Amino acid sequence: MTLIGEGARLADTRTGRTLGGRALSAAVEREALALAVLPEGVVFLRAGTDLPTVLRYLAAFESDRAVTLVDPALDSGSLSLLVDRFSPAAVLAAPEGEPPGGYTADGDRWVRGSEGGVRVHPELAVLLPTSGSTGNPRLVRLSRRAVETNARAIADVLGITGDDVAPTSLPLHYSYGLSVLNSHLARGATVVIEPSGLLGRGFWDAVDSYGCTSLAAVPYHYEVLRRLGFDPASHRRLRTLTQAGGKLRTELVTEFDAKMRAAGGRLYVMYGQTEAAPRMSTMPAGRLADKPSSVGPALPGGSFGIRHNDGSETTHPKITGEIVYRGPNVMMGYAQREAELALGEQTGGVLDTGDFGYLDDEGFLSVTGRLKRIGKVFGNRISLDDLEQAVRATGLGIELVAAVPADDKVVLFAEGAAQGVCRMASRALADRLHLHSSGFDVRGISAIPLLASGKIDYQTLVEQV
Repeated sequence: MTLIGEGARLADTRTGRTLGGRALSAAVEREALALAVLPEGVVFLRAGTDLPTVLRYLAAFESDRAVTLVDPALDSGSLSLLVDRFSPAAVLAAPEGEPPGGYTADGDRWVRGSEGGVRVHPELAVLLPTSGSTGNPRLVRLSRRAVETNARAIADVLGITGDDVAPTSLPLHYSYGLSVLNSHLARGATVVIEPSGLLGRGFWDAVDSYGCTSLAAVPYHYEVLRRLGFDPASHRRLRTLTQAGGKLRTELVTEFDAKMRAAGGRLYVMYGQTEAAPRMSTMPAGRLADKPSSVGPALPGGSFGIRHNDGSETTHPKITGEIVYRGPNVMMGYAQREAELALGEQTGGVLDTGDFGYLDDEGFLSVTGRLKRIGKVFGNRISLDDLEQAVRATGLGIELVAAVPADDKVVLFAEGAAQGVCRMASRALADRLHLHSSGFDVRGISAIPLLASGKIDYQTLVEQV
């Protein structure tokens, strides 16, 4: 299997270097040779948004070497815990400082001594942590088949061709960001490696100078783009936006869909999880005006079911329950320690998503909530996602808000909100839900903390409660 389609190119904004054809193949082969001399076991790659990271990732995939993509911002203590649990053959792009016991420094690598190292399962290709904010995550085990079939399915539904150019608007250790790389290279398109991120300096200059045709973003990015008055028509080739990484407000779906259609472009709303390598559905751009709250049908080769409380499943329309996905892109399973890297496929191609939703009469999915995003207010179970939406709907000008549970109440952090506005928001929630306002602690915050992926860092907010 290969992720590098004919004509694929990498353009690095830092150096101005572009690799394609034989030059790209040769660069990947050089990195593969460096991997081949390492001890047995999985390889850890601290995945920055840079050309060396992309070449090392591609080398691992093309040479059948299992690789774990790690957030480079992970602190040294958390990284050491991961190393201790999984005993990787090496840590590539290792941080400065003394390596853990049993490892020696070799350039920018920590290399394990010859002792130890489990023989990983031959189908295992990529491992991604389930959480970028802690040092004790499970690793999602993705097979080569899962990664490649998902990349090609995404390329098909988005109509990616060799003429497309996509910037790295999301981190590569984040499954959505990695899928942008995979799906474009598989179709022979160009990926522009731009490290500053969608809200960083230089990003939009790169979009224009390299003629980027598409852009991937999460809901928080769309909230900010709206405040900044984003106009796709001002970017000469940018005609495709994609959205995943959480539910985008329906009004923003409608707004950005209209913006893109006015510019002769399209918006695709997608649904996925890391455990599905990572996409499960894509809403056809031409149907968003009809169904702005839907995430569309399952990707080719996949299917959805809805599980009742009694454990039975249905595909009948308008019945709400837990979303279950089946497809060739479902993970092999999780790993919490080194020995589990040797295990084969354990899921049977079935993923219990932990999300609530329903199918309509065309088989289009709507996601209505998350099992774990529940708080309690005076004993009443309340969806935290619904509370965030309710605050936005108060008309108080609060758009960026994050809700977390706190004993028998909910704390809602509202970015840039004054104390008086917060009090009015608390009363508005109390009136709407017929509960006392003390159950809704709305607090102003200068900036909501984000993970590298652009998602809200709820764990940090929980620690501030």
